[in-house]
Amino acid sequence: LGFCYDTGAGVPKDVVKAAQLYRRAAEQGSAPAQFNLGWDYENGEGVQKDLVEAVRLYRLSAAQGYSTGHCGLGRCYMYGIGVDKDLVEARRLLTLSAGQGNSRAQNLLAELA
Repeated sequence: LGFCYDTGAGVPKDVVKAAQLYRRAAEQGSAPAQFNLGWDYENGEGVQKDLVEAVRLYRLSAAQGYSTGHCGLGRCYMYGIGVDKDLVEARRLLTLSAGQGNSRAQNLLAELA
């Protein structure tokens, strides 16, 4: 439902409501919701921008083995978003994600090469 409000799929687009719904699901342990809420914090969509909170949520998502969570966290390490830039950690996380078929992670790994 959060995704529907985030994108306006079948309901009026409402990024604040989307973030609220992602938060509820994230607090219940949903790895996709943790990632999506992290994305909202990274970009200031529906919540106040907070890069530290974004990274915390990406970590929670990645800790559950969610490939998009690994990719998001790896991108943060790659570019120094909310964390110190660390290309070794970025490569490790992106490799995990790419190994699960995540094309975004594969593209980011190609940039690191």
